[in-house]
Amino acid sequence: MKVLVLNCGSSSLKCQLIDMEKKERIMKGHYDRIGGARSSLRFNVRGNKTVIEHPARDFEEAISEILRLLTSEEYKVINDLSEIGAVGHRIVHGGEKFKNSVIIDEDVIKAIEDNITLAPLHNPAGLAGISACRKLLPKTPMVAVFDTSFHQTMEEKAFIYQLPYKYYEDYKIRKYGFHGISHRYIAGRVAEITGKTDLKIINCHLGQGASLCAIKDGKSVDTTMGLTPLAGVPMGTRCGDVDPSIIPTVMKLYDIKPDEMLRIMNKESGAWGVSGVSTDFRDIERMASQGDERSILALESRAYTIAQYIAKFIVTLNGVDVITFAGGIGENGFEERERICNYLECFGIKLDKQKNLTRGEETKISTDDSKVEIYIVPTNEEIVIATDAYELTKNL
Repeated sequence: MKVLVLNCGSSSLKCQLIDMEKKERIMKGHYDRIGGARSSLRFNVRGNKTVIEHPARDFEEAISEILRLLTSEEYKVINDLSEIGAVGHRIVHGGEKFKNSVIIDEDVIKAIEDNITLAPLHNPAGLAGISACRKLLPKTPMVAVFDTSFHQTMEEKAFIYQLPYKYYEDYKIRKYGFHGISHRYIAGRVAEITGKTDLKIINCHLGQGASLCAIKDGKSVDTTMGLTPLAGVPMGTRCGDVDPSIIPTVMKLYDIKPDEMLRIMNKESGAWGVSGVSTDFRDIERMASQGDERSILALESRAYTIAQYIAKFIVTLNGVDVITFAGGIGENGFEERERICNYLECFGIKLDKQKNLTRGEETKISTDDSKVEIYIVPTNEEIVIATDAYELTKNL
């Protein structure tokens, strides 16, 4: 079976076509600026890359163009759309309802709609992708894979906020956590690498967005993101945890409305807000290496906070066996890994600085005498989504 994996953002669409028998990615695509006249598709078929300028006013037009290319004479990825046995949709927020991936029906769509208040930017995009596929591939079964579901194993003491309990009772205001598909993949992959399932793992998914997850016996125990992806460690443009009183104080001082304040915390904060250099960590690293004080501060403060969360999760897990680094920066940023691990030497956690120079490859980077094993494990959310879609639909 071939599974089409779709990840719809507010104005972008990431997609892959995966042959489940061969576990081979046949096609990878990234549609940018959907809804504008300058939208374009980066299209990669078995390593052959091209950029296609093609306006897409909405997700239906974007997905329609991708499907057309898959069967076109120029690319001929598949002979007919009937070869697509299932579509797997990444859905950001499943609330408390979804603890596992599910086949999409009217009830599932309604439940995703009900969670729009918890993910006002992401869930509508996911629903748009589902709607488009129902029109374009009406006979193809679809599966929803939720970014929040992996964290539904957290105990109430981990997810409850110390606010009036009625907020949770009435509106389910609680910690949910995100990057769950990635954390789940890493947990499974570490079990394969080590041959052990009874592990205490702290996974650091570090990219533009960043979150840590405390994993015990393959299950999420705690995580850094909260009701929304804004909470936790500092990120590329997100502030992470701050004193809540800062928000109304800044709003009064600068006469800022709530929506604008949220935009600032999501889009103008984090490493970009402190450094003032760029939203790209590679630019900030370059400026830091040249002695730029604000860039150094942005990176060091982030590493300091991440290390503190690792220490917190060691308490949560009552120890740790493995620390993993995933995500674009976690997999490639040897400077960031070293900064973080420097703070952890008091736990007997030792990084092999030579092995740490590795970029983007699965490898162990701790010293032989380290009390905790440290690995780089490139994440693969798409294979998780494709596998769930395959398993749920293969016998239909």
